[in-house]
Amino acid sequence: MSADADALFQPYKLGDLTLPNRLVMAPLTRNRAGEGDGPRDITATYYAQRASAGLLISEGSQISQQGQGYLSTPGIYTPQQVAHWRKVTDAVHKAGGRIFIQIWHVGRVSHTSLQPGGGAPVGPSAIRAQTKTFLHEGFADVSEPRALDLSEIPGILRDYENAARNAKEAGFDGVEIHAANGYLLDQFMKDGSNHRRDAYGGSIANRARLTIEAAEAVLKVWDKGRVGIRLSPAKVNDAADSNPQALFSHVVEKLDGLGLGYIHMIEGATQGDRNAVDVDYVGLRRSFRGTYIANNGYDRAMAAEAISSGRADLVAFGRLFISNPDLVERFRLNAPLNEPDRATFYGGDAKGYTDYPSLDKAA
Repeated sequence: MSADADALFQPYKLGDLTLPNRLVMAPLTRNRAGEGDGPRDITATYYAQRASAGLLISEGSQISQQGQGYLSTPGIYTPQQVAHWRKVTDAVHKAGGRIFIQIWHVGRVSHTSLQPGGGAPVGPSAIRAQTKTFLHEGFADVSEPRALDLSEIPGILRDYENAARNAKEAGFDGVEIHAANGYLLDQFMKDGSNHRRDAYGGSIANRARLTIEAAEAVLKVWDKGRVGIRLSPAKVNDAADSNPQALFSHVVEKLDGLGLGYIHMIEGATQGDRNAVDVDYVGLRRSFRGTYIANNGYDRAMAAEAISSGRADLVAFGRLFISNPDLVERFRLNAPLNEPDRATFYGGDAKGYTDYPSLDKAA
């Protein structure tokens, strides 16, 4: 094994957690939640199969029914959901793993059929996103949103705090705040989707306010080293900014001031061009004193170079962990990888979920 590749398998201290390697399983929406939008028993199997990762980050889990944007995504806001997540965390810990939950509110990327009382999704402004959601009939256009009233924002922040508290009760090792991919916090940050004229709109500081307040809400419950946040400067789900370098330099500076454990950065367009937006990711990494998790299009060689050069502390992988539950061992041996079955990414049962062979079964 080369010196660069060896860097992937060195232990790492994330707050007071010791990770056995530098590979992170990225949050992956799989649309397999069961009754009451809680994880099913098969979800525990799925995550436990992948527990050799240095860190698992769960699929995005909504902080309220209003925060749901896709069919059969799990929540973390009811006792039933907490109980089902406890089965997942117990299985992961029994397998020797560590797991954070990603908590999200999708904002305008939703559909009336998923909202309380069939109401309109909410966003910073009443601007419809040119993107799709996943419903019973398959992918469909998102619904027209309404702008959140200023009086509703404290309730959203309470939902973040409650979700963080529920995550602790469910046995998670930490929390990742989803502030990326064109969902609610990202919508507020970016001027393409935020046309507000109050304390949450206009200037960069105002547009970043909700993200910082959401982090502060979670920090009421969790130690700083156990809280991370996901960011995506590029345009995703129709949320774009006219000056992403200035915006995310400000956001990262503020998050650094809060002492968050990590930032999880999607570098470039999700599953696309890594140079989709003119942002100095190395500069952002240097301005944050906590852990930097790099994400988007990394393979074994790229990840090894990023770690050994110091450009990243950890590297997150998505689709490769879907199809390779033992990705850590495959990378260690530089073994062939299973190809993911895209037809089974969203919805379904064990097929394309828990039936990918590990190396020993493949042999």
